[in-house]
Amino acid sequence: MSESGAHILVFPYPAQGHMIPLLDFTHQLAARGRLTITILVTPKNLPLLNPLLAAHPSSITALVLPFPPHPAVPAGVENTVELPAGGFRSMMCVLAELHNPILRWFRSHPSPPMAIISDMFLGWTHHLACQLSIRRYVFCPSGAFAISLVNSLWVEMPKRKNAGDVNETVSFPKIPHSPVYPWWQLSPIYRSYVDGDPVSEFVKDSLRANIASYGLVFNTFRELEGVYLDYLMKELGHNRVWSIGPVSPPTDVGPAERGGSSSVLINEICSWLDTCQDHTVVYVCFGSQSVLTNKQMEQLTLGLEKSGVKFILVIKGATKGHDEGDYGATPLGFEDRVAGRGVVIKGWAPQVVILRHRAVRVFLTHCGWNSALESIVAGVPMMAWPMGADQFVNATLLVDQLDIAIRVCEGDESVLDSDDLARFLVEATSEKWAERRARAMAMSKAAIDAIEGGSSFGDLDGFVRHLSKPTK
Repeated sequence: MSESGAHILVFPYPAQGHMIPLLDFTHQLAARGRLTITILVTPKNLPLLNPLLAAHPSSITALVLPFPPHPAVPAGVENTVELPAGGFRSMMCVLAELHNPILRWFRSHPSPPMAIISDMFLGWTHHLACQLSIRRYVFCPSGAFAISLVNSLWVEMPKRKNAGDVNETVSFPKIPHSPVYPWWQLSPIYRSYVDGDPVSEFVKDSLRANIASYGLVFNTFRELEGVYLDYLMKELGHNRVWSIGPVSPPTDVGPAERGGSSSVLINEICSWLDTCQDHTVVYVCFGSQSVLTNKQMEQLTLGLEKSGVKFILVIKGATKGHDEGDYGATPLGFEDRVAGRGVVIKGWAPQVVILRHRAVRVFLTHCGWNSALESIVAGVPMMAWPMGADQFVNATLLVDQLDIAIRVCEGDESVLDSDDLARFLVEATSEKWAERRARAMAMSKAAIDAIEGGSSFGDLDGFVRHLSKPTK
């Protein structure tokens, strides 16, 4: 343990889009040199900690607890990357089984943590913290706009007038810009709620516990979402809301160490990009959870072929919860037909490195929050295809409020016609997007300024000072 600073327990939720930003944030906390940090993981997630443990051997240690067996999660699975999107709710319930093991660890530790920083999907840790008479802070890997809607849903509990109408709209008049969404675009975890069902009631309690927790830390920055951060402070009745983003990977951590293996080596990707002219390549990736249907893949690849643009396409294969015959298949002969003009990556992709390369022009994305932030930092405008979770809300911010993206498709079951996609791609790589690209570059400067001495830098320092103060 380090000689100075408070002891903090960091508890990530085991999904790539949640875990990686929290680990990057933990690196930033450790780099301030004032804290002792324990990170809680289950065995199969431990390798993701290796870069952090190597970088901070005196201040960060791992607490590895066995993954609780549960009928809702296949044996051997400890991360949602191996589950379809519906697995998030199950994983929330499974991890709550760690309550008592954590409690025993705390009570046997000679110098236990004085605070818990845990993911938004681990709301039950608020009750654990109360039991231990310490503070719990929520780490939000989603943006402040998205969390404003999530909180509103679980507090107001809106219902449909017509239970069978998925297009019935729900309005949020208290939230800035008074957003309105059809039912099918609301949080799937909320839509799955059944009054009185034990799992549903546990999920509701967990997400409401986020609101009751001592403070919230956001991977966002004030220049991007200031109006929503102010709204949340007003709704929560306190100013313990810190925006510390965009968090970025430590400079000494290689892309291959961050999320898994890739079918194409990073140096091969960079070498290919080096051969391309500036701002000519389209990057296509739908995140660590989304798996396209074969019909979607067929039209997507056909559109890339028809467009004639250079591209990098990232493909996620079917998981244990998918029927491999219907998901994630690459059309026969596609890779041969686009050889030299396109690179196909199966599995994990070094996205930050790709987006920041001078050759990349536009990003066709599912609008996951990490992807959105990484694109913003790189100054790359986007083509939005939101599919679920907070992605429809993120698309509203990117398309309708910031105009650094256009919406090309919506929904995880929708199919984007190849002719439409080809037209979008050609237009996005032409001078018609010059103004949109200029706006993206201006937002990039704002993001970098925020973390390099600006608003996020100040909030991060303020949060470390806050943690270092003894609790009353």
